[in-house]
Amino acid sequence: MAVALDSPGPVFYTQIRVGINRRRGRSNGHTPEVDRRKADTLGRPFLIYKFRSMVTDAERHTGPVWATAGDSRVTRIGRFIRRTRLDEIPQFLNVMFGDMSLVGPRPERPTLAQSLALSIPDYPKRYSALPGITGLAQVKSEYDTSIDSVRRKLQYDLYYLRNGRTLMDLKIIAATVKVVARGGGS
Repeated sequence: MAVALDSPGPVFYTQIRVGINRRRGRSNGHTPEVDRRKADTLGRPFLIYKFRSMVTDAERHTGPVWATAGDSRVTRIGRFIRRTRLDEIPQFLNVMFGDMSLVGPRPERPTLAQSLALSIPDYPKRYSALPGITGLAQVKSEYDTSIDSVRRKLQYDLYYLRNGRTLMDLKIIAATVKVVARGGGS
């Protein structure tokens, strides 16, 4: 209700993200219609669900860009729900639909994913697992702000993909609870 009262527009926000690279298999019915030839080079596209934290059509004039500190597109309530990571709660629907896991590399938008894959050779490896609501990179780093921050977070994602087990997932979930409790998001 706070999102609706804070600024005009929908409460929920959906966006196409790149998921696991599954060359085989069927769509779960939640796969958006996009140019699959482009999207499949990394992974299967899906719609991610979030509480809206920015003004409606925030990227209409800029195209896909990372949010910055003090970003004027973020609403008052948006700052709070981003800091506490409450904007991510609707992604439990993505987990139920099979598009995401609780823990794994965060999914990225197709345009940025393609660009990052061209700039960072190991970047496509992160699509070998289901993306997660949280991940090792999220509890060890802040939101992406530059190509350098993506490179740093990729090292955490690759470490997780090589070494992730149930115990590590539990530790990441516990660390996420701590980040949420202290309002450590950007």
